[in-house]
Amino acid sequence: MKLYVTPGSPYARMARIVVIEKGLESRVEVILAMTRAAESPYYKINPSGRVPYLVRDDGAGMEESAVICAWLDHFDGKPVFDLPGGGEAWEARRLEALARSMVDGLSVWGREITRPQHEQSPSVIQHEAECARRMADVWEAEIGHPLMRGALNMVQLTLACALGLEARNPDFRWQPGHPKLCDWFKRIAARLSLAATAPPAATSGSAELGKLHA
Repeated sequence: MKLYVTPGSPYARMARIVVIEKGLESRVEVILAMTRAAESPYYKINPSGRVPYLVRDDGAGMEESAVICAWLDHFDGKPVFDLPGGGEAWEARRLEALARSMVDGLSVWGREITRPQHEQSPSVIQHEAECARRMADVWEAEIGHPLMRGALNMVQLTLACALGLEARNPDFRWQPGHPKLCDWFKRIAARLSLAATAPPAATSGSAELGKLHA
C-alpha cells in the first residue's frame, strides 16, 4: 500500500500515526506528495490533490483521513481505534466532532497566512484565531473526560494533531491559560507514534505552512 502525505498536514499525520500504532510500517509505504503545484505528477494519482491518500494493494484509492484511518485500523481485523458503542457512542462522536472542528479551523487559518500578503483576508485570519482561542477554552474544560484518558482513540489522536499545529503557526498560542490541556498534550506528544510524526516547524512565508489540507 502507498500512503501519500505532506509533512505539515494534520490530516495526513492522523493516518501516519495509525500506521505506526498498528505496526503497518512494512505494509504501507509513506510517500511525500507534491501538492499546490501546477502540473504536479501527484494529480495523476489523486486528482483532488489532497492528502492523505491511500492506494490499496488492489489499486483502489481512498481519500479522507477518517476513512483511511478506519480502513487501516480494520486491516488486520483487530480494530483498536473504533469509538465506543452503546450509551457512550454519541458522547464519543460529540468529542470527535469538537476535535475535528478545531483541526478544520486551524487548517483554514494556516492556509490563509501562506497566501501572498496582498491576498490574505484579515477578517478570515481574525475569525479563525478567535475560534482557536475559544476551542482551546472548550478543551481545557473537556480534557478530563474519561475518553481522553486510557487507550489511544480517534478523539485523542485528532485533538493531539490539532494542538500540534502550534509548530506550524507561530500565532497559534493555545498553551497559556490552559494548564490541564498542556499536561495532557505533554504526555500524549511523547508517545512514539506522535513524536515520529511531529510536524516540522515552519518559518514565516514558508510554502510548507499551507499544506494543512484534506
